[in-house]
Amino acid sequence: MNAPFAPERADATIISHADLHDDALSDRIAAFVEDRYGSPFHLPEWLVAIERGTGQRACGLVAERAGQIIGWLPLTLVHSPLFGRALVSSGFAVDGGPIASEPHVAQRLADAACELAVRHSCAEVELRGGATPGGWEVVTGKHCGFVTDLAADDEAQLLAIPRKQRAEVRRSLKNPLTVTVGVAERDREAHYACYAASVHNLGTPVFPRSLFDAVLRNFHERADILTVWEGDQPLASVLTLYHQGTAYPFWGGGVWRAREARANERMYYALMCHARDAMACARFDFGRSKTGSGPYHYKRNWGFEPQPLAYSRWSAPGAEARDVDPTSDAFARKIALWKALPLPVANRLGPIIARGLA
Repeated sequence: MNAPFAPERADATIISHADLHDDALSDRIAAFVEDRYGSPFHLPEWLVAIERGTGQRACGLVAERAGQIIGWLPLTLVHSPLFGRALVSSGFAVDGGPIASEPHVAQRLADAACELAVRHSCAEVELRGGATPGGWEVVTGKHCGFVTDLAADDEAQLLAIPRKQRAEVRRSLKNPLTVTVGVAERDREAHYACYAASVHNLGTPVFPRSLFDAVLRNFHERADILTVWEGDQPLASVLTLYHQGTAYPFWGGGVWRAREARANERMYYALMCHARDAMACARFDFGRSKTGSGPYHYKRNWGFEPQPLAYSRWSAPGAEARDVDPTSDAFARKIALWKALPLPVANRLGPIIARGLA
């Protein structure tokens, strides 16, 4: 896996497989990601956490010239008995794709990923972000991202929310709810309970808790869990990443009671204030949602403008593209059956399936 791809000339760019367990190389890659304003999903810490939490292999392609990194493509080698094999950039994330100091280097990284996919019998390579490489299929119109600036203080943040949604937030502030932030076992248990209940209600399998533990461990002070409580009962909880002045609430959800108590409204407003004051963030990335879906409209209600996302896909010759989109028509009946499962059963079976939903 560590042999470099052949350079075009003696002094040309060399593309090689990155050993993400080499701390020195990982530090160099992370510095390059920071310099090129990559996302947290480009970081080696993310890839290694995915590997530790799901068993899917962390890898990546690094481009160097004269000993300097000039390009990086994070990759997760995903294998699932249900969904086949694929290289994904970046696994279990909403962003990825090559970052490079020169456009032709990004193309070479994409070409090398295709070669790597063939070597490992992968049906496809998926890039979640970045420019579409030449000869690849572009997938547009399915998802939108939501990002905006945070306001200067709590009151300004409240006033930045459109009137109808602001009224819901004000009602949440009057309810007897408390908010905690931390990464202790109590925080993790509360988060997993809320998140598992939420995705079960949506009809999708829950990820293994080991995934969340691994991300928290690798990101250290750059990740935390914010939970809204009613007495001793957690109603809503979200795990957030903080990267280069932006908050990324990534895995969040609530129990049925959260809707009536408006715990989700309290959670996201509290998180915006926490991200600004405690984490020195200036921007809030609400993540992606399927275009026209309930979460899509919910985020618009908060005043976020949808930004269409474009992903890129390359399929191996003769291979059919994977379908791991739980909102596709092919999954409608499976989703209905999953919702009917008792929650304890779904929580036992879900992680086995979800490991392949990178």
